[in-house]
Amino acid sequence: MQDQTSRAARLALDLALTVRHDGHGGVADDLTGTEGLTAWVRAHPDAVPDAGAYTADAGTLTAVRELRAAVRALFARAVRPTAPSPADAARLLPAAEALARLNAAAARTPTVPVLLWPEDAEPLVRHHPAHGEIELTALLAQAAVAFLASPERQRLRACHAPRCQRYFLKEHPRQEWCKPSCGNRARVARHHERHKKPA
Repeated sequence: MQDQTSRAARLALDLALTVRHDGHGGVADDLTGTEGLTAWVRAHPDAVPDAGAYTADAGTLTAVRELRAAVRALFARAVRPTAPSPADAARLLPAAEALARLNAAAARTPTVPVLLWPEDAEPLVRHHPAHGEIELTALLAQAAVAFLASPERQRLRACHAPRCQRYFLKEHPRQEWCKPSCGNRARVARHHERHKKPA
């Protein structure tokens, strides 16, 4: 099935996925330093303006990490009644705090509607920063707001394969895991559980 994911959904999900399984049974964090955030932004040239020239600073790193915690808490709320990602289960922000943090971040760069009306097309509205460049944290927060308020949110799931920490968008009715390798690990774990001998 062709991926029908919006740009906002993809950006919000990619931010959440900077917390992942490290391959050794633990959790890896791609945003532990400014180099990690710089690399992550540069890997998103279609979503982040001037991504290729971006260099993160410590203040932005802290703001983005705080935003990510809010986004993951709201993702956990969105997948209820199923369990959140195991990476989040013991350290979720309260929903009210996550919402306040997300909305505050989204407001860091106010936008204004700008009407565009080419001669040969219908008019359309684009939102541009009111005072110059949009701040990275605001851009990411606005993408998360757009995704969480959209029908795409209904496709959000937490992968519950052994050791997986990911959230994903369900692409077809039978999809249970974020990727085939997680499905294989889950089937192997179930097989071992069924065939364990009583002690």
